[in-house]
Amino acid sequence: MITIITNNELSTGIETSKRADGRAFDELRPIKIEAGVLKRADGSAYLELGGNKILVAVYGPRELHIRRLMQPNRAVLRCRYNMAPFSVDGRKRPGPDRRSVEISKITSEALSPAVFLEKFPRSTIDVFIEVLEAEGGTRCAGITAASVALADAGVPMRDIIVSCAAGKADGQVVLDLSETEDKEGEADMPIAIMPRTGEITLLQSDGHLTSEEFEKALDLAINGCKKISEEQKKAILSRYG
Repeated sequence: MITIITNNELSTGIETSKRADGRAFDELRPIKIEAGVLKRADGSAYLELGGNKILVAVYGPRELHIRRLMQPNRAVLRCRYNMAPFSVDGRKRPGPDRRSVEISKITSEALSPAVFLEKFPRSTIDVFIEVLEAEGGTRCAGITAASVALADAGVPMRDIIVSCAAGKADGQVVLDLSETEDKEGEADMPIAIMPRTGEITLLQSDGHLTSEEFEKALDLAINGCKKISEEQKKAILSRYG
């Protein structure tokens, strides 16, 4: 149950209630990002967001040998999102499923606008996202880590894509839903943006939000992306600074 402390706070529109994990409605889970964690990959990154642990490896740009996938005037950005069998409570069946195929496609579409694919015709850039532990919001965490890994690989980019979600849980619009809030909440809205221009490259919405709640959730998610973007920059500077 959500409680507002005083009528005065209610009248000012300030939400002071705490969520189940103790966070404020606009507070991110603890985040850690590290670039260049794998020696054999062209680029790599490791990300922790709350209970999520994500490892990403990037290979390329390199020649694409599958003729039916080849693009004569640009590279193909291929993403593979995979959840390890031990990443969730109760063993997950190994191999791709419908959800992982969908998220792989969404990730490629979210990242592609930032990459200068036209510089590498007939080539491929392969992004492998491995979810080692999952605790809600893995698609956003994967996109965020993948963008750092692309930068670590030296892939020319317009900006470093960052992703975050907002949604509705216990009747309150909140930032960065936990696993419980994601499963039991009323709505989830992941987005991805280019921080410098504010261009949105991904926007999904699952559940019911009023127009006012949608605008509030979008503002929260964009602000969350901006905060996470600073952590991405720190990770890259720590690697190369």
